[in-house]
Amino acid sequence: MEVTLLNSIVIIFGLSIAVVYLFNAIRIPAIVGFILTGLLIGPHGLSLIGAITEVETLSEIGIILLLFTIGLEFSFKSLWNIKRAVVIGGSLQVASTAAVCTFICTLAGLSLRESILVGFLISLSSTAIVLKLLQGRGEVDTPHGSMTLGILIFQDIVSIPMMMALPFLAGLGTQAEANLELILLQDIAIVIFLILCAKWLVPYLLFQIAKTRDRELFLLFVVMICIGIAWLTSLAGLSLALGALLAGLIISESEYSHQAIGTIIPFRDVFTSFFFVSVGMLLDLGFLLNHLGLIMILVAGVIVGKALLASLVPGVLGYPIRTLVLVGLGLSQVGEFSFILSKSGVDFGLISPGTYQIFIAVTLFTMAATPFIIAMGPAVATTACRLPLLPEGLRTGRVADLDYKPPKLQNHLVIVGYGINGRNLARAARVGKIPYIILEMNPETVRQERAKGEPISYGDATNEEVLHHAAIGKARICVVVINDPVSTRRITELTRRLNPSVYIIVRTRYIQEMKPLYELGADEVVPEEFETSVEIFTRVLRKYLIPDDTIEQFMAEVRSDNYQMLRSLSRSSASLYDLSLDMPDIEITTLRVAGGSLLCGKTLAEVNLRRKYAITVVAIDRKGTIIPSPDGDTIIQEEDRAYILGTPAKIAEVSPLFRAGDDPGDKAL
Repeated sequence: MEVTLLNSIVIIFGLSIAVVYLFNAIRIPAIVGFILTGLLIGPHGLSLIGAITEVETLSEIGIILLLFTIGLEFSFKSLWNIKRAVVIGGSLQVASTAAVCTFICTLAGLSLRESILVGFLISLSSTAIVLKLLQGRGEVDTPHGSMTLGILIFQDIVSIPMMMALPFLAGLGTQAEANLELILLQDIAIVIFLILCAKWLVPYLLFQIAKTRDRELFLLFVVMICIGIAWLTSLAGLSLALGALLAGLIISESEYSHQAIGTIIPFRDVFTSFFFVSVGMLLDLGFLLNHLGLIMILVAGVIVGKALLASLVPGVLGYPIRTLVLVGLGLSQVGEFSFILSKSGVDFGLISPGTYQIFIAVTLFTMAATPFIIAMGPAVATTACRLPLLPEGLRTGRVADLDYKPPKLQNHLVIVGYGINGRNLARAARVGKIPYIILEMNPETVRQERAKGEPISYGDATNEEVLHHAAIGKARICVVVINDPVSTRRITELTRRLNPSVYIIVRTRYIQEMKPLYELGADEVVPEEFETSVEIFTRVLRKYLIPDDTIEQFMAEVRSDNYQMLRSLSRSSASLYDLSLDMPDIEITTLRVAGGSLLCGKTLAEVNLRRKYAITVVAIDRKGTIIPSPDGDTIIQEEDRAYILGTPAKIAEVSPLFRAGDDPGDKAL
């Protein structure tokens, strides 16, 4: 039956919409839905699109456009920004996985060339699926998220020399050495030409096109570069996909890369859907059913093997067992770049049709299982941390050269996480002469800050031994400022269990995460989402010259309204200094009496804050000496720190009295 290209597109998109809509409802990535769509409509499924040449054309177009958009979002310059740990981690993961797979395939009877190619294919993971899942879970900036993302970037980079190596693999045993040297010279010439284009030619041409201010002309030129460079690389025996990726990289080096991305980005999802639908159309259902047992064994072997090998990488770099497990599970699938390499391998005759079908089936199953594997990662990591025979250093994440005994601490502050918030908190603690200790999971950060004299220890705070190391049982306050929501909840629950009286402050990203954190024992939960909005409207009001005291009073009212409901969810047994938990409208805060304040030299009876402002002074800190429950004859002195009790609105109203030069008006004095 003759099927036109337009009919094929209508069928592909129509069924894709239905399948992806269903998959979104059950929280499975759209990529898996596209693959299933291709499986259904392909020549081995319902045969809605039976022309093999059309399948290959759509696949080639999808590969070219997908790789071009990926290249646009990357840059040669970004290679220099990769951290040492990422380079080591990525190279170890790719090399170990490729070597093990090559060895196993050789034992299974495959040729050396085919075994090497399979090793390449299995060593790569899915950047598209894993990154989307990490973003959805808010774990991109976590230790395991950063490590996983870094290795994925390294895999994307190393796929380029893998592609360039395919002609050499194809030439082994079949071509004369002179032909291989000719291919090498052609590849080197193309690389030099592309570097020159990226440096001078393309930026100049883009500038001339941009001067016309014609968007259609700009779009046509960008597409021409994509197709032209892909065609050029194909003339040298390299794949069209590699040429498209290099074309994207070339444009990404120019100052017009953002405009090019903005022009192409609306079509990115369309390009991706074409590619993955076409991949699904290549899977032979009959072959799958006939070899289902073998394929399931291989799927399990790939997932377990890749997870174990990938988990060794953060272990070598000194990370704890939790990070090892989460990184390993996150990289346990085979990725979309492997499809591209396998297609090129088929074109070069490096892989047999049977091996190709097995590879496609295994890859599709591992990609489809990825959302479920990553979802169960925290539970697996928690179980792994409890293994009885696990070495203590691997369990806690503390390594020998970083493990040290902190000074004896009591009534101190424990800071979990040393990002921006942790650094600022540590700086404030130093200024306030508050004893503190920091727990951090980045070894390089620990080494650098330890050299500066920071009381910082390397360890995973989700582990009980690490918290004991920080003397959590004697701490007064614990502040958790990390980017891992799952670990944050685990640390909060563990800290409350180890020290029922410690005051726990937790930073989180979203308001919806506040309730479970309060239920786990947090005393204060600060959501970035809410506090960012407060900071924004504060700056807007100041630009409109609204008085600071009015702004402060409004901020207090907003915070009181939004936090009041959730504060009641906190633990019922509050400490003496946390009366606001039992009386959510009441706060205790500290105000310093500035030099020049009208309060200086007056007694509390003269000021009469209780009658005029409904504020009670519960204590005064005078040069380190605490005056508890001061009476009306107590004279207020400069630099006194007054601990006052009242509602947030009243505290905001009375605070100007403590500052220098503020006129309190007739009401106050």
